[in-house]
Amino acid sequence: MAKALEMIPKNSRLESNGDGASSDISSSKTRTFLCLLTVADQIEQESLDVSIYGSADGQQWTAKPLLKLPQQFYRGTTKMVLDLSVRPEIKFIRARWELNRWGRGAPLPMFVAGLELTEVPAMAHGSRPKGEAIAAR
Repeated sequence: MAKALEMIPKNSRLESNGDGASSDISSSKTRTFLCLLTVADQIEQESLDVSIYGSADGQQWTAKPLLKLPQQFYRGTTKMVLDLSVRPEIKFIRARWELNRWGRGAPLPMFVAGLELTEVPAMAHGSRPKGEAIAAR
C-alpha cells in the first residue's frame, strides 16, 4: 500500500510563514513521492512559496530545500515529484511555507491550502505502463 503523508493538512488557513510537522519516511520502499499542493482560497496581491526540507535525525534540517514547488498566486492544484532515492541519509521530511503580500496595508496574507504526498509504488518486475508498446525482437 502506498504511503500517504499530509504535510500541510487539507484546508489549512495560512496567515504567516511556518513549518509543518516532520514525517518519518525511513520505511518508504521507493523514496519517491507525488506532491499535490491544493490552494482552496486566497486574497489578491499575495504569493505562497512551499518547499520540502529533509533531515537525517529529525532535528537538523537541510540548508536548502529538497524540492521547491512553483510559486502560487491563485486557487488550483500543482503536482510535482519528490525523488529521494539518491538521498538515503534523509529519514524525515517537512514542509515550509512562506507568504508574501505586496498590496497596500491590511489585510495580512491569507491562503487556504493543503499539501499531500503519496508514495509512488514500485513497478512489478516485467511490468510496463499502459499503452507502452512491446519492442519487436
